[in-house]
Amino acid sequence: MKSIRLLGALALALAAAPAGAAAQGQAQAPPTAPKNWWLLDPAADRLPGTAAERAYRELLAGKKPGREVVVAIIDSGVDVGHEDLDDVLWKNPREIPGNGKDDDGNGYVDDVHGWNFIGGRDGRNVHHDTYEVTRLYARLRTRCDGARPKAPGGTAEECAQFPAVKAQFEEKRAETQEMLQQMRMIETALARFEAVLKQELRTDSLTPEKVAGLRSFNPQVAQAQGAFMELAAAGITPQMIRQQTRSLAEGAQYGFNPDYDPRAIVGDNPDDVTERHYGNADVKGPSSDHGTHVAGIVAAERGNGVGMDGIASGVRIMAIRAVPDGDERDKDVANAIRYAVDNGAHVINMSFGKGWSPHKKAVDDAVRYADSKGVLMVHAAGNDAKDLETEPNFPTRKYAGGGAPVHWLEVGASSWKAPDSLPASFSNYGRQQVDVFAPGVDIYSTYPDNKYENNQGTSMAAPVVSGLAALIMAYYPELPAREVRRIILESATRHPQRVVPPGAEEGTRPVPFAELSATGGVVNAYAALKMAEQAAGAKK
Repeated sequence: MKSIRLLGALALALAAAPAGAAAQGQAQAPPTAPKNWWLLDPAADRLPGTAAERAYRELLAGKKPGREVVVAIIDSGVDVGHEDLDDVLWKNPREIPGNGKDDDGNGYVDDVHGWNFIGGRDGRNVHHDTYEVTRLYARLRTRCDGARPKAPGGTAEECAQFPAVKAQFEEKRAETQEMLQQMRMIETALARFEAVLKQELRTDSLTPEKVAGLRSFNPQVAQAQGAFMELAAAGITPQMIRQQTRSLAEGAQYGFNPDYDPRAIVGDNPDDVTERHYGNADVKGPSSDHGTHVAGIVAAERGNGVGMDGIASGVRIMAIRAVPDGDERDKDVANAIRYAVDNGAHVINMSFGKGWSPHKKAVDDAVRYADSKGVLMVHAAGNDAKDLETEPNFPTRKYAGGGAPVHWLEVGASSWKAPDSLPASFSNYGRQQVDVFAPGVDIYSTYPDNKYENNQGTSMAAPVVSGLAALIMAYYPELPAREVRRIILESATRHPQRVVPPGAEEGTRPVPFAELSATGGVVNAYAALKMAEQAAGAKK
């Protein structure tokens, strides 16, 4: 399930900002990081980035990629017309654009840049969908009497799950409704504070720098300034608050609505996991913010003087739409993985996850298929600040019947902030379940319609790793995916400090960062490329 988290300091910052703080000179401009902080060097730039820019300067200068690497982005959609992505797109060489024919005979008509598994043949698209727990609840409430099957009804196995499904559904739905009410109150208060500050500053736009420089003895102005700066110090913008409110409203209207089902748009049977050929070629879809942002992190064109630079050069983006505003369905995930493999992807980025997986076997079979072909799968650990040792975030690397793929990386999100806040406050973690951390806070990347925005989440950390893997593969094509995975993990920068564990209550004792993942490190492109050079040299 998509994380719906109310940032702990949010209500306090808005409702209880100390009046008069600004007049006393206590309001401070928050620390900020450069937009490309995640590409900078920990030693030289004093930010826990990936040192990718240093790698380009010192290790890759004058070199050209040895091959073109394809990264499949399984996500909400990608704006293939974006100015920073249009020249780095994968193009199906055997498909003639727009002729309405399946030229290459792969079962997908006009799949020039990828495929959309949540669209209909009539051109319509699924935008919102329910959460997986809602779908399970809607199905089992008519089949089960508590934990027992009705006659005729569900199976004993699925009905044994129903009490837990029902409890979680009701808890999450109530939590969402309560949080939505809170967020609307906060949004109203924020609008009032913004109006006060804009009037005082005589401006139509507010920035932390402008607000921090304000000096006023008016208690209303001082309170508005204090609230604004408290939010800015926590990395919270007014836009984020409005987005959170919209997300909660959509969750209440669609995600936790057991009577809502948009699947008729696709025209398939979502429970028939053997179906492969459905959907349409619209890889952008109605809401491609998330997927476009992810794609830019991997491979936004470098050095073109536009927007931002992705971590990887020599890479092509294959867009596969399978994630709606709601939870992705196992069938679509499985087919998206298979499509990526069959069409030549070397890396698959999966910045999505949920708490239930009713058709896990179908996903496991697709993961096995990708693993057998040597395709590296990179998965975001999730944004619930939980230990994956006890609460899974599907898809998982562990197969239902035992065993695990070789070519899999599970990624947590790291921050640029104080040393004890190295793990992002929202990131899932786990000594055995998460492999490595990567920058995932305040990541500036591409947005639809030639825009650029900051975003955060393990969804942003995973493409940092996917891009790094693709970069190594592009410059050292002789290294197999298994070796690339090993290099990424062994070259990660180990951080010995103790940190506040994600989701910890105030006063919780810090723990070693090393306990939050298998490596205890954050990916380092410079170190990884040096190690790749050595490994490639040893093969010659």
